[in-house]
Amino acid sequence: MLFIIALVIVAASIALHRNFKKMGRYQEARLMFVGVAVGALVAVLQMFTVVPAGTVGVVDFLGNVSDNTLKAGVNIVNPMANVIKFSIKTQELKEAMNVPSKEGLGVQLEISLLYSLDPENASKIYKTVGENYADIILIPQFRSVVRGVTSKYDAKALYTASREVLAAEMKDELEKLVGPRGITIEAAPMRQIVLPAGLTVSIEEKLKSEQESQRMEFILKREEQEAERKRIEAKGIADFQDIVARGISANLLQWKGIEATEKLANSPNSKVVIIGSGKNGLPIILGNQ
Repeated sequence: MLFIIALVIVAASIALHRNFKKMGRYQEARLMFVGVAVGALVAVLQMFTVVPAGTVGVVDFLGNVSDNTLKAGVNIVNPMANVIKFSIKTQELKEAMNVPSKEGLGVQLEISLLYSLDPENASKIYKTVGENYADIILIPQFRSVVRGVTSKYDAKALYTASREVLAAEMKDELEKLVGPRGITIEAAPMRQIVLPAGLTVSIEEKLKSEQESQRMEFILKREEQEAERKRIEAKGIADFQDIVARGISANLLQWKGIEATEKLANSPNSKVVIIGSGKNGLPIILGNQ
């Protein structure tokens, strides 16, 4: 539309420029020349469009949508075409809903959905769904998948490691539905889960009991390992003593006594008086100074 207006301004300015020039009104003629320049500049600028980073452009010329999307940056386009820009960045959809569990209990669930648009399918989305594709196909399918998946699990599974399995199943199921349309599902993390009050208490008590049981098993196993260590240590000491006892004899003890007496006698710090002999033939040390 702006391109057409610019062309009209250019044509009108040219016509007025000629008329004013014929009438000798050169001042007005020069002003019309400025109008021609401005209109021409605006018309030329309409041939270029800037696609911001993280987006792609879909060209719609009078209802004829091009299959080729415009990449980020400056692009030359038909000045009369309409360029619709689609974000291809990761986007977050937040939902709070009441979902059923396998037991039929109502569970309050707050969940996020991380998704992005496949740039190669932007024109397909525009032609088949429109710009508000998230409201038309993504959100309804997401809500349906969440309710369908939670209905297969017990409520307590949402409080345990099974919630990660549940989130992965939601992602896979939703990807099967919207992936062919050009929407990429990245993750479906659960932010908050609110169970009925009585059920929450019973689940927490059960988890506490299981943790206490695991702690006691750990303590018992540790005590068993300590007892085994002490048995091994005691056996080692007993074996050592047995080996030493077998190697000790009267002659060995007498020889060791002689060696000790000789070392004491030769010590510069001792004065030893030896008289007589002991019961086993060893000298008797009466005193030292």
